[in-house]
Amino acid sequence: MFGPAIKVNKELWERIRTCAAAAGYSSPEEFVRHILEREVARLEDAQSDEEIARKLKGLGYLE
Repeated sequence: MFGPAIKVNKELWERIRTCAAAAGYSSPEEFVRHILEREVARLEDAQSDEEIARKLKGLGYLE
């Protein structure tokens, strides 16, 4: 599969690899896809832009 790529630093990638293996994923990429799909679905379920902003702020993505 070719398409957009996301770059992460080596330290984060090692943490992802460790978590993916511990959770039984077949690859770190599968783990990342699952986490991203889950988070996007959760945000899509939000009722409004304000609620999305509040959730992102709560996760530390917005100040």
